[in-house]
Amino acid sequence: MTIKTTLWNSAEHLKTDEDIKLYLEACLEEAGDDPSFIIHALGVIARAKNMSQLARDTGITREGLYKAFAADGNPTFATITKVVKALGLELTVQIPHKHAF
Repeated sequence: MTIKTTLWNSAEHLKTDEDIKLYLEACLEEAGDDPSFIIHALGVIARAKNMSQLARDTGITREGLYKAFAADGNPTFATITKVVKALGLELTVQIPHKHAF
């Protein structure tokens, strides 16, 4: 008997803003010191939300977005901030409880 498998596509499971929030939070926790993990996660979210619309909202071509979020992509911080804003997200900073002053 042969087992048939399919590739997992996280973007297919990001249906709501809450799904996206929870997915990105989990990726941020899991990433550690690996920024490419976060870039990949943003690419997954971008595909879930509609890359064509994101291109229009950011002023970056679809091809440019796919290149930025490719495995070997290296987007600038300006690109990341444009994408985050266009996705309806915001970057914030907080002090972990264990480091409170």
